[in-house]
Amino acid sequence: MEWKVVALAIGLLAIGFAGIAIKILVKKDGKFAGTCASQSPFLNKDGEACSLCGAKPEEQCRSQESA
Repeated sequence: MEWKVVALAIGLLAIGFAGIAIKILVKKDGKFAGTCASQSPFLNKDGEACSLCGAKPEEQCRSQESA
């Protein structure tokens, strides 16, 4: 019984890694499209600026402007 659970967990992890690898191969330039965490009220409850691009919650992510 225990080995079935371990095999299932390994299989699900393998499917997840394969999905991410396929996404990277299919995406142009192999980059993930991302946005600032400051755009999400769930992640940024204090209203801080994005640590990646410096955009404030009411501003658009600056990394999207250059894309």
